[in-house]
Amino acid sequence: RTGFVWEGLPAAAQIVWRKAQLSVTEVVLDPDQGPAVEQLARRFDPRHHRIDLTEAPLLRLVVAHDLEENRWLLLWLQHHIVEDYSSLSAIYAEIDLLLAGQAAQLAPPQPFRTLVAQSRLGVPTEEHERFFRDMLGDIDEPTAPFGLTDVHLDGDAIAEANITLPAALNTRLRAQARRLGVGLASLCHLAWGQVLARASGRDTVVFGTVLFGRMHAGNNNALGPCINTLPFRLDLGAGRVEDSARATHARLADLLRHEQASLAMAQRCSGVAAPAPLFSAILNCRHSSPSSAASQDGTRAAQIAWISGEERTNYPLTLSVDDTDLNISLTAQIVRPHAPERICAYMAQALASLADALEQAPATPVRELEMLPASERTLLLDTWNATEAPYPEHLCVHQLFEAQAARDPEAVALVHEDETLTYGELDARANRLAHHLIALGVEPDDRVAICVERSCEMVVGLLAILKAGGAYVPLDPAYPSERLAFMLADAGPRAILTHEAAREALDAARAGLAPAPTVLDLNETAPWDAQPSTSPDPTSLGLTSRNLAYIIYTSGSTGTPKGVLVEHGNVARLFAVTEPHYGFGKEDVWTLFHSFSFDFSVWEIWSALLYGGRLVVVPRAVARASADFYRLIRDQGVTVLNQTPSAFRNLIGAQADNPGAHNLRLVIFGGEELDPSMLTAWWERAQNRDTLLINMYGITETTVHVTYCPLAPEDGAHVNRRPIGRPLRDLRLYLLDAYRQPVPLGAVGEIYIGGAGVARGYLNRPELTAER
Repeated sequence: RTGFVWEGLPAAAQIVWRKAQLSVTEVVLDPDQGPAVEQLARRFDPRHHRIDLTEAPLLRLVVAHDLEENRWLLLWLQHHIVEDYSSLSAIYAEIDLLLAGQAAQLAPPQPFRTLVAQSRLGVPTEEHERFFRDMLGDIDEPTAPFGLTDVHLDGDAIAEANITLPAALNTRLRAQARRLGVGLASLCHLAWGQVLARASGRDTVVFGTVLFGRMHAGNNNALGPCINTLPFRLDLGAGRVEDSARATHARLADLLRHEQASLAMAQRCSGVAAPAPLFSAILNCRHSSPSSAASQDGTRAAQIAWISGEERTNYPLTLSVDDTDLNISLTAQIVRPHAPERICAYMAQALASLADALEQAPATPVRELEMLPASERTLLLDTWNATEAPYPEHLCVHQLFEAQAARDPEAVALVHEDETLTYGELDARANRLAHHLIALGVEPDDRVAICVERSCEMVVGLLAILKAGGAYVPLDPAYPSERLAFMLADAGPRAILTHEAAREALDAARAGLAPAPTVLDLNETAPWDAQPSTSPDPTSLGLTSRNLAYIIYTSGSTGTPKGVLVEHGNVARLFAVTEPHYGFGKEDVWTLFHSFSFDFSVWEIWSALLYGGRLVVVPRAVARASADFYRLIRDQGVTVLNQTPSAFRNLIGAQADNPGAHNLRLVIFGGEELDPSMLTAWWERAQNRDTLLINMYGITETTVHVTYCPLAPEDGAHVNRRPIGRPLRDLRLYLLDAYRQPVPLGAVGEIYIGGAGVARGYLNRPELTAER
């Protein structure tokens, strides 16, 4: 008989009417519209068919004749604000008695106001606050499994699944609960905490637990909403499983003394600042006797069959544990696209792992309890990483170039301003310099630094170092002198290649360097003009694909430059495994846009030259002026462009002022996080319709690129989505937690990469190499 009013009032009020007419609606169903149960569910879906909170009772009944099954159906719609699980159980029991002709056994109705009054005689508010401040005061971040933080949902996007635990596991859990002197609910809380810890990447988790709310009310059968959701904290990690089970039980017992506390007050006692939620997952442990549970499957009078039920909360993740003494069932609800079946499987595995540990190894740390089912662990570690692809593992990078130069020596390989070099010319010039480097004593894995401005000489120098067996160490003359000096001292190069344009920067950086390496000026070619123009023989040099191709310095997260040791094989396989995606060829025109000290340049230079394309070396001043660079793209007929997202953002702006046609067929992003929404303006322009945009995540330590992700205009609609795609065919990707265990599907973890692209290590940093 309860309704709620608030319009024109300073606060909402609960009104109990003396009389309230129960709404019972009979509807006629059309057999041609599908099964009767489904028709009812569609017509009165609670997501769209709302109950008016002002009209008591907040219960609606719909009846219909199911002609196909020759039965009557009853659809029961009730708002959670006036009932809870115990209320429904009491109603079902009363229906049982009525159908069995035992109405005389019905207990006298208990006024809900009696429960309200009794609940208010409990613990003072100050004591509640003290308790929750002690529990939550140092919690300053939400526990958000799978990154779910919206706790104001209406149930519309929720999916649900249900399983019953195996009988053997049911028996084992109860036996361990009895042995430890704890409740089964305590073990369920501990297991659920481990699920949330792995799904949120936290050792300390907070989740909502649904409390009975009648422990101090004096009547378990009174109708009305007595349940209360309150925060429950678990400190997992290194604690022993057995100790943690007892500690969980003790904390639950303490919490029960405060079951009438306000959730809003409890949340304010934490360090999580509003409006962020303290938690976004709840656990509802419900116990019922076998007889009351049977009421939902068929009454004692055998006149009613329970078909299905549905309940929703505002939380994005809910797990209900129903304990009937005979069995344990799990019901998971989670916002799509997450799968509730997985949540059930995680909890079942966590409970099984908990039972195993309590039986066999009670000193096991809680964090080691496995919650990933074997099938998902196999999926994450093996199935999705079955990435093997053949590549020319016996060849060096320059050998692949030499093969291309031999096929088409007259094709243009390089363009820089007014200078061009054919493949044949580039090969011959690099060969003469390579022979000279060999004569100076350069051997496989020796470091040869090169400090030059953007030019054709830059590419000649890089290629010559590789042909001589050395590893090139690029030094951008625009770098601060201190950084260049550090790189030179750390690399200890056998020789340094430079030219007049970079000489001043180099001389400042190498002052005091001892021993002083040989310095070669690429503008003064007389010392090697007489050397052979044929390629040095790798075999006679002892050069293989396992030798170093380059060392590029990256500051990473420490701020200290680290030289990454990349082998020829690392680079050669990169092009072999990406070739099916792109189909690079001699018709392609590339730009060398990035500094050659940035590993994106490895992709730009060698992708062009190994496939017979033309590489346009972009002058530094042009690279810094987006309008000039876009003009170069159009004038040179560039077909393949590689950009960091920030650089491309500027290029999109430049295109708006120069809207003519271009020849770009591919734009490949790398080097930074990409927000696809920034590409919307590009996709909206007609001249860009035939250009494919691809995002490739990678780091220097994994040889430029790791993943491949083609983008579409629809991706721009997802503001908070950062897609990186799938791993390249010879790499393996793992998402691991702080303990290097795989995180559940859909959870946040740190990316670990394995496979043929992983570099040899860091120069002069064996401890860091071992760590990584």
